[in-house]
Amino acid sequence: MRLHSSSASARCCNLFCSSHKANARESEWKFQVPVKHKDLEFLIKRFAPPLTAVLLAVSPICNPPESLGQTLDIQRGATVFNRACIGCHDTGGNIIQPGATLFASDLQRNGVDTEEEIYRVTYFGKGRMPGFGEKCTPRGQCTFGPRLQDEEIKLLSEFVKLQADQGWPNVSTD
Repeated sequence: MRLHSSSASARCCNLFCSSHKANARESEWKFQVPVKHKDLEFLIKRFAPPLTAVLLAVSPICNPPESLGQTLDIQRGATVFNRACIGCHDTGGNIIQPGATLFASDLQRNGVDTEEEIYRVTYFGKGRMPGFGEKCTPRGQCTFGPRLQDEEIKLLSEFVKLQADQGWPNVSTD
C-alpha cells in the first residue's frame, strides 16, 4: 500500500511503518488509521495537561534520581523492614510502646536519630524492643525469632532513617 498525498482535512496515523531500503522514494505503510485534524486537536487539548502533570511528577527535575546502588539498598532495607519490623512498626508507628515510634520527632526525643543509633538499638535492643543482631546479648533482651545479619541491620537503619526524614510515606518493595 502506498501513501499518496493526503487531504488537509484528514491525516493518517500510521502504525507499524516500515520502509524499503531498495527504493528510497517509496515507503510501505501498514494499518492506516484516518485521524481528522479536529480529533487530533481535541486529543491534544484533552490529554496534554494530565500527561504533562504526570511527566513532571516523575521527572528528575522534581525528584532527583538516586544512584542505582542507593535505590537497591533502599528496596532491600524495605524488604528487611517488611519481614522483621512491620509487625510492631507498621507505617513507622509502634503498637507496643506508642512513645517510641520511628517518626523523626520520637527518634530525636529518644536519642535514636542517627543511622548509627538506629543500628545499635536494632542490634542490641532497648527497653521493650528486642535486639535482632546475631551476637545480641544479654539473652533476655534479644529476639527469640530469626536474627538479622550485620549488613541487613545496616540496610534497615538506613531505610528507617530515610523514611523518618520523609515522614514515613508508603513502605513498598515493588
